[in-house]
Amino acid sequence: MSENTKQNYLNHPKGIMSWLLTLDHKRIGLMYLFSGILFFFLGGLLALVMRFELAAPGNDIISNEVYNNAYTLHGAIMIFLFIIPAIPGALGNILLPLMVGAKDVAFPRLNLASFYIYSFGALFAMYTIINGGVDTGWTFYTPYSTQSTSNVVPMTLGIFIIGFSSILTGLNFIATVHKMRIPGLTWYKLPLFVWALYGTSLVQITATPVLAITMVLLMLERFLGIGIFDPALGGDPVLYQHFFWFYSHPAVYIMILPAFGIISEIIPVHSRKKIWGYKFIAYSTLINCVYWIFSLGSSYVYFRTICLFTDCFFFYYIFCWNSNWCKNL
Repeated sequence: MSENTKQNYLNHPKGIMSWLLTLDHKRIGLMYLFSGILFFFLGGLLALVMRFELAAPGNDIISNEVYNNAYTLHGAIMIFLFIIPAIPGALGNILLPLMVGAKDVAFPRLNLASFYIYSFGALFAMYTIINGGVDTGWTFYTPYSTQSTSNVVPMTLGIFIIGFSSILTGLNFIATVHKMRIPGLTWYKLPLFVWALYGTSLVQITATPVLAITMVLLMLERFLGIGIFDPALGGDPVLYQHFFWFYSHPAVYIMILPAFGIISEIIPVHSRKKIWGYKFIAYSTLINCVYWIFSLGSSYVYFRTICLFTDCFFFYYIFCWNSNWCKNL
């Protein structure tokens, strides 16, 4: 009797422990989804507090200090706890194995470990909220973040831990796409959503380590005063911004590429024809993931030229989507 016959949705173990110890990619994806929804509402609640405060001049609801805390926590929660880890983690875990014809991801236990690493990092963020918040802004720019008396270290430590979850998830997805495809499913037969997740995973494993190192340097700066970002010790506070945006610039694609993949799957269904420009969309997904590397440390003119060049690929996405509705194409 095969393993599929032994265990299915009718006789699958039930109870809380079956969820906490599950290796099923769909269940892990649902746990990512529910966690993401929780943090989405938490971040949205903080946004509502800020909007109500800004509805009229003066401190009507909260003080200036509380507003700075709400602003920082809203950005950090939405970026580092919701959009970046939860969206690929939820959609990727649920859909990727199904779309490539695999029973599960390449490393199911690593998949579960990634979720628990994400949850462990989120605990530090929750501790920051309970313990008074952090007021540096979600980018944690120096020199203020090295001098602030708020809970900078617990929040940056949480982001550091969550980064490992993103890296492991990206590695798992890339291995799944390369090694778990059913026979006959070549690269040019992959759904475009799989291409989008593949590009997202490339960004996760190449850019996230830089964010982790940046958070470690920030904590060392606060504890040991090593002087990397302190001008009085020969450091440069702008260097932190370069490190931070080395990750946060491509992180935009972690947010947008899964959405582009979803759109590229929905439009062919409703237009009842294969997506127009399939190969170019697939290549554009990969090109948009790596172009930012060539713009780092460049002049303003060169940087803008690279950005405009990348915009052409985004325009082509829209062109292909709209072309699917034309009868003669």
